[in-house]
Amino acid sequence: MVAWRGFLTAHARVVGRLEEELQRERDLPLSWYDVLVQLQEANHHRLRMTELAGAVLLSKSGLTRLVDRMCVAGLVERCADAGDRRGRWVILTEAGHARLRDAATVHLRGVREHFVQLLSAEDADRLAKVFATIVEHAALHRR
Repeated sequence: MVAWRGFLTAHARVVGRLEEELQRERDLPLSWYDVLVQLQEANHHRLRMTELAGAVLLSKSGLTRLVDRMCVAGLVERCADAGDRRGRWVILTEAGHARLRDAATVHLRGVREHFVQLLSAEDADRLAKVFATIVEHAALHRR
């Protein structure tokens, strides 16, 4: 339980710092940054809403409203799926690409400062293996 509580506390504090820095320096919520990253990494820079909900690393609650606000801001757009009338794509716009590039400098600096630089190479390697095991276990039991 000590390790579990330590993980939760560390996660909350680091994510809180990253959120605060992005908001202060780039006026961008971390949840928006996460959506932009997921779309940037997706094939053709687009995902269905259900895929996006499964991909975001932060809270999935309110994703529809979040995407609506991002559409208004011009960072993403929604498009009907020609092959499935019920399906809608969320697509990264050029303005979204630019906003992500601008915010990435702040975010990556924060990740280095609040996480990476605090670990030795051995610590980082061990954590990567432990987290991969946990993610794999969770994926197997999600089905």
